[in-house]
Order: sequence, then structure tokens, then C-alpha cells
Amino acid sequence: MRGSLRFLPLLRRLHGWSMSGLLALFPLVAAAATGNALPWDDAGQLVLVITPDWDASDGSLQRFERIDGRWQAVAAAVPITVGRAGSAWGIGLHPLQSHGPQKREGDGRAPAGAFALGDAFGYAGSADTAMPYRAMRASDYCIDVDGSPLYNRIVDRDEVGEAAVAGSTEPMRRDLHADGDQRYRQGLVIRHNPDNLAGAGSCIFAHLWKAPGEATAGCTAMDAEAMQALLAWLQPQAQPVFVLLPQAEYARLKRSWQLPQSAGAQP
Repeated sequence: MRGSLRFLPLLRRLHGWSMSGLLALFPLVAAAATGNALPWDDAGQLVLVITPDWDASDGSLQRFERIDGRWQAVAAAVPITVGRAGSAWGIGLHPLQSHGPQKREGDGRAPAGAFALGDAFGYAGSADTAMPYRAMRASDYCIDVDGSPLYNRIVDRDEVGEAAVAGSTEPMRRDLHADGDQRYRQGLVIRHNPDNLAGAGSCIFAHLWKAPGEATAGCTAMDAEAMQALLAWLQPQAQPVFVLLPQAEYARLKRSWQLPQSAGAQP
């Protein structure tokens, strides 16, 4: 890891440090944060989600490829929804952000920032995608129980036991557990909170929306056509990165984060 990213595990545990310890560490963190390298410098694909503001539950998603060192749109922007309460800074590849809301478990906000992408998943045995794919079973759950040792992980109940998934509100086969719900018929893991810190937010995905324009509990949702195009386009060797920002934060960070200088336009 480069820049300030390598200091994240330390920063997350500062609550037990003395003031003198914090002051001693601050110059190191500040120096790392001012470096030019970004953890997504080698990314060849970018999924960019822009929302109007922190409290907006709607927005747009656009796909970009790095061509001759510059991000070029490869498709027009499509509508998406995010958390019913909007968005808040999450934990991912980006430097820690001190201003603006911070993502917490159950807050109804989608994590903002830059994130690696994990496995694709769905109800079918396979999918038209080069990403690693996990066919979900009735026994698969994502654990959103704060304090669980399996927090923020997708696990198989048959392997970890019934008690380990008790209280989870995220069965991955929602069609079997939630009256035929199709939202997880196709999806993709967004790697928010990769160290699985308790209370920092869990089970963040890109998935199908339940109905056009309907907000989520904290994920990014879209229609089936947009999801199919996204999954078919993604290439793991391109080290794709997912970035979600409110419009004002996008305007503030697009130069320093080396994001496209315009978004939402036709390719």
C-alpha cells in the first residue's frame, strides 16, 4: 500500500493513545497523505458514481477506462440509487476524510470514497463476467451483526453453524428468504471496511434495484441492463476501482484523486 493507506490500521486504533503519542504520529501521517501516489494509480477501469449531495438517494453511474494515461468514458451515465439517507465517508482505498458524515452500521447511507471491487455474485450458477463469481445458496449470509466475529463477511451457514448467522438481516438468496426478492439476483461486492471494523458498516454491494428509483439500505442499485453491462465489462486484471462521491466532493477531489474531469456526458 502507498501513501496514507498504510497508516489506516494505526489510525483506527488511536482511541487508546495518549496525546503525546498522537502528536508524535501526526507528522508521519501528514507526510504520507501529501504523497502523489494513489492506491488506484494502476487501475485501468473506473466505476464512478456521483450523487447531488450527502443526503441524496439518487445519482448516476458511469464507466471509464484509462487510455493513454487519461480516463475516457466508455458508456453513457445510467441512473442509480444509493442509501435511503444518502451517503457518508466509508473506509476504502482513499485517505481518511474528517469533514462530512462518517459511515456507521445501520445509518442508511452508502459509503463514499474509493474502493476495490470484490466478487460478483448471484442466484444463477454462472454469470457473464470475468470477475470471480460466487453462486449463492440458501445457506449463504452476509453478517451485519455488530460485534460478531464474522462481521462484514459472506459465510455459509452450513459451515459456520446456525448460531453464527443468527440475527443477520442479509441472506444472500433473498428470493428464498424474502418473498422472491430479486435484488441480489446479480450483484458485486464493494470492498468497504476491508478490515471488518465493528460498527463501521457492512455488506455493501452493487445490486439490482427492487423498483426503479427505490433507495437502498446503503448499497448502490441499478436496473438489470446496467448491471449486466457492468459485470460483462469488468476485468480483474484491470484492477477496477469504484468511486462514489457527492457532486461537491467530486469537484473538490477530482484533480487530486486523478478522476475524470467531467462525468455524466456521452462517451
